[in-house]
Amino acid sequence: MTTVTTTTTAPPAAAAGELPQVRRRRRLSPGRRLPAARLTGPLVVLALWAGASAAGQLDPGAIPAPWTVLRTAGHLWTDGTLPTDVLTSLERAGYGFAIGLTAGVLLALAAGLSRTGEALIDGTVQLNRAIPTLGLIPLFILWLGIGETFKIAIIAIVVYVPIYLNTHAALSGIDSRFVELAEVQGLSRLAFVRQVVVPGALPGFFVGLRLGVTGSWLGLVVLEQINATSGLGYLMFQAQNYGQTDVILVGLLIYGVFGLVSDSVVRLIERRVLSWRRTLSN
Repeated sequence: MTTVTTTTTAPPAAAAGELPQVRRRRRLSPGRRLPAARLTGPLVVLALWAGASAAGQLDPGAIPAPWTVLRTAGHLWTDGTLPTDVLTSLERAGYGFAIGLTAGVLLALAAGLSRTGEALIDGTVQLNRAIPTLGLIPLFILWLGIGETFKIAIIAIVVYVPIYLNTHAALSGIDSRFVELAEVQGLSRLAFVRQVVVPGALPGFFVGLRLGVTGSWLGLVVLEQINATSGLGYLMFQAQNYGQTDVILVGLLIYGVFGLVSDSVVRLIERRVLSWRRTLSN
């Protein structure tokens, strides 16, 4: 009688007493936020501009060197022209932005929380959005005159449209299960708005706010060239008549700085207010 003996051989890793190899997880997130990362792009553009100017690759009459633009800005600031124009532009943009912000939020809440409000408001705003806002300038001049009022009104329209659209979209996108839960809990209308509506609408609101801030500067640069006697747009328009490219670039750079700073401020507020969210951004 033949006896068959079987032996079991342990895996090499187990026999050697080693731990099983763990597969490394691939990292898909963008990674940690770099400090002052949004300044990198503008600084690269500035460095390329300075390098091309120093190498003589740019026509000084068409695109002056950065140091020439800075020198011109210093002269304009010293003689008092630039501070007056900057304050005038900030005042116009501030008034228009405040009116547009208030109108956009109130209209979005009325349309997002009521079917009657949505029927009366949403279609009108969509129609307004389809009409080029700057195309309303001749009509508003006839209605409001050529002074400051029509400029502020146009800026307010430019601002309120993106704020309304994004806030209303965020309100419409709130999960209906949260509404049902609020009804089951017996929340009042005010508590429902505070605990469900506001947190659900804030992400869309901040997107609209960023677009509105940028829109206020874009509208301002056009409006200040229409029968204005002060402001950055007026300064640039006068420089165009005299072929002063360096002055035009001073105005454009100030607009760009204002836009970048205001957008950064809104982003900072958004990160603080929405710190409870876990997103790729934070």
